[in-house]
Amino acid sequence: MSAEPQSPTDPLPPAQTGPAAWLGPQMATRDDWRQTLSAAQIDEIDAAMRALLARAAPLAQLAADDFPLPTLGPQLAALREELLHGRGFALLRGLPVARYTPQQRAAIFLGIGAHLGRARSQNAAGHVLGHVCDLGLSSSDPNVRIYQTHERQTFHTDSCDVVGLLCLREARAGGDSLLVSALAIFNELLRTRSDLLARLLRPMAHDRRGEVPAGAQPFFMIPVFSWLPQQGASGLTVFYQRQYFDSAQRFADAPRLTALDVEALDAFDALANDPALNMTMRLAPGDMQFVHNHVLLHDRTAFEDWPDRAQRRHLLRLWLACPGARELPPAFAARYGSIAIGDRGGIVVPGMQMTVPLTPPG
Repeated sequence: MSAEPQSPTDPLPPAQTGPAAWLGPQMATRDDWRQTLSAAQIDEIDAAMRALLARAAPLAQLAADDFPLPTLGPQLAALREELLHGRGFALLRGLPVARYTPQQRAAIFLGIGAHLGRARSQNAAGHVLGHVCDLGLSSSDPNVRIYQTHERQTFHTDSCDVVGLLCLREARAGGDSLLVSALAIFNELLRTRSDLLARLLRPMAHDRRGEVPAGAQPFFMIPVFSWLPQQGASGLTVFYQRQYFDSAQRFADAPRLTALDVEALDAFDALANDPALNMTMRLAPGDMQFVHNHVLLHDRTAFEDWPDRAQRRHLLRLWLACPGARELPPAFAARYGSIAIGDRGGIVVPGMQMTVPLTPPG
């Protein structure tokens, strides 16, 4: 494995093919990415949840054996293969979330997630269960992450193999989910602006937004696209959060973005936002969406929430490290802590303890 960043003289990776190099309009017409839980599978989930809570087992680091799903389990194993080696996303519908308590919902989502991978910490507080809702904050604060606001998130990846979302309540308006294939973006840049693509294969400074591991700088260096040719069809990996590339420039010792870097990032954003490449879906209560971060980017539109706090938009989130995932380039260790398959990703800072908050902060 080469640990060196892409050199200006290195040949560019080839055009990407395979099931994850899809275009949004074509993918939106398909229904193979949607699955609906059967009544028998919901009964199976409920039985596993009740048994888990009766044992008072800690929820922070569940394994699949802690949440036995005799018929749904094999289906989730196949879903994981589709995430990691197929189209890169899936939607599992029909969980009756309104009938569960916060503790029951947490146990169910973490239990289902355990069949896909190992839960990772999502913030400096060690939360392995995230709450995606508007906390009345603004992304203009450099220590705020955008999921804590009602603002448009913009297309990005999370710091894990797979991100999972469970919708509990929808917004009054907006808050739609968008997906785009990073491989499709790569192919279009390769076809039209290979000079800009070359810039995206070289490391840029990325802001940690105040969540800094021991001994680390408040930013780290990583390319938008990384290429491991020995990995074949799994050789191209994406890492992207535009606001955090931009906000890293507040640090005096962060390498400066050049005019060509900014043009390359702008071109990437323009393609991600092109309806010819992306697709939109609306998550309803009980929907679970899973997305492979190394090949797809996800986004959420801005939203208007309900006046009644009890009705407001609320999703649960998991970050998962998956067995059978791809090899990652060494640059990812600066963010992931480790790049060992099945034990990587998340945010780790000094003194952190893994916890499962049952309700949002505040």
